[in-house]
Amino acid sequence: MSHTIEVLLEGQRLPVKAGECIGELLKRYPPRKGGRPLAAKLNQHLVSLETSLRYSCRVTPVTYDQREGTAVYRRSACLILFEAVEELYPEATIVVGQSLAGGYYFDLHSETPLPENHLAEIEARMRLIVSENRPFQRQTITSEEAREYFRSEGYEDKVKLLDTTRWIEVRLVGCGVFKDIQHGPVVPSTGFVDHFELISYAPGFVLRFPEQRAAEPQRGEEPHLFKIHKETKDWNRILGVVNVGELNQACLGGEIGEVIKIAEGFHEKKIAQFADIVASQRDRVRLVLIAGPSSSGKTTFSKRLMVQLRVNGLRPIALSTDNYFLGRDQTPLGEDGKPDFECLEAVDVALFNQHMEQLLAGREVQVPIYDFFTGNRSAKTETYQLGPNDILIVEGIHGLNPKLTEAVPSENKLRIYISALTQLSLDNHNRIMTTDVRLIRRIVRDRKTRGHSASRTLNMWHSVLRGERHNIFPFQESADVMFNSTLIYEPAVLRMYAERFLLEVSQDDEAFGEAYRLLQFLRMFAPLFPDEVPHTSILREFIGGSTFEY
Repeated sequence: MSHTIEVLLEGQRLPVKAGECIGELLKRYPPRKGGRPLAAKLNQHLVSLETSLRYSCRVTPVTYDQREGTAVYRRSACLILFEAVEELYPEATIVVGQSLAGGYYFDLHSETPLPENHLAEIEARMRLIVSENRPFQRQTITSEEAREYFRSEGYEDKVKLLDTTRWIEVRLVGCGVFKDIQHGPVVPSTGFVDHFELISYAPGFVLRFPEQRAAEPQRGEEPHLFKIHKETKDWNRILGVVNVGELNQACLGGEIGEVIKIAEGFHEKKIAQFADIVASQRDRVRLVLIAGPSSSGKTTFSKRLMVQLRVNGLRPIALSTDNYFLGRDQTPLGEDGKPDFECLEAVDVALFNQHMEQLLAGREVQVPIYDFFTGNRSAKTETYQLGPNDILIVEGIHGLNPKLTEAVPSENKLRIYISALTQLSLDNHNRIMTTDVRLIRRIVRDRKTRGHSASRTLNMWHSVLRGERHNIFPFQESADVMFNSTLIYEPAVLRMYAERFLLEVSQDDEAFGEAYRLLQFLRMFAPLFPDEVPHTSILREFIGGSTFEY
């Protein structure tokens, strides 16, 4: 005989029969706003709507306009795509790629030629699967059974992952003949995934999703971003490490030292190439702008670029846009009513442009010094003046925004976009989110060098991402060159630090669910001591031990 438990839902305390699933509860008490629930948080844990309620708890609906809901929707849509490909072209191999053009990029390979209209056929089959509203079937099997199953299906990438992790049981999920390792909640049935499209993006295609916010424009083609992704993936193939299973094998088998050397050498070669570009155009390029999202390694990149510029006989001079912040009483307010320090309007753009114009004309400028403690400019200033062989280096989130340097002619600028765009995947069907790599970097750096807890970093991350969507990503394709700061081996090193810091997040903290998710993600990597990480590495900006001063 079932008993009654108490569930806290959107401020209401509701009596619920023990054993009722969350989906049924939310049908009786639909969310007041935010659209159709795709999943839910049980206390702080993200769970599927089929989860049974067995004890008194708090339930929070998760919808598409939330980052967790978007992830659930996209994971479910990908499973429908894999099922459609398996049903239509069982001999084909589909491989997930990066986030691109408002969706996920995929390559589709087949030994026998596919029909010209294969993309339309796959989308039509996906829509048929959605119209049938098939339930997502879940099952739990032993790790040994999972390895045997995936080996029989030819998924050696999944076998390598299971061989190098220590799962006792493995959860599988699918909506037909295709089954995958479940890496997070999915929607109850295929009918929930009613908005998507497949678009050709040579040599593969993109599964495009609805935008998370209607006010945001749909992202179109991103040729520069695609090029840097492809270059990184090609390098991964050269290294022989394209997924987590192969990285773990390198860590456990002793080959990781060589992987580290090659990965770091690739970084150094690219930075030297950028310096060569500046040197070859020294008659016109006087200003180098470096921009990218949080935890991209902009500071270390700038310092390493300056070293390479010196090798080319140039004298780089660094100038921070932070010193041009307006006083806190003049800072615009964001959507949450708090000062928005990441918007361009928080910067004295007029003064910055005036100084840029004067510096490039060879005149002396008194640059302000911003006091972050008082929130205002200091009474002191710093003198800057450019000589004939001097190159001005400006690093900041607004570097690619043309308004920041509109007084400087385009031919006098080299614009560099930097981000950590990992091309390592869990396996052929499951990608690693690039934002996760940057978030883990930031958690480690904030805790080690700034005294900020993982909880603080996690709770402010959504506002960081919001600022990037508005201030950085719209301008990334205007960059002259791009630099991918990711290091294929870094998650194994970051685990050594991040795991400890994430365990400090208490279970009643709002950030606990995200901390738990990241812990589960990191535990798929064989941990790697940082001994062989060079002291000039971008990774040292986050774990410490760099030869550069910050």
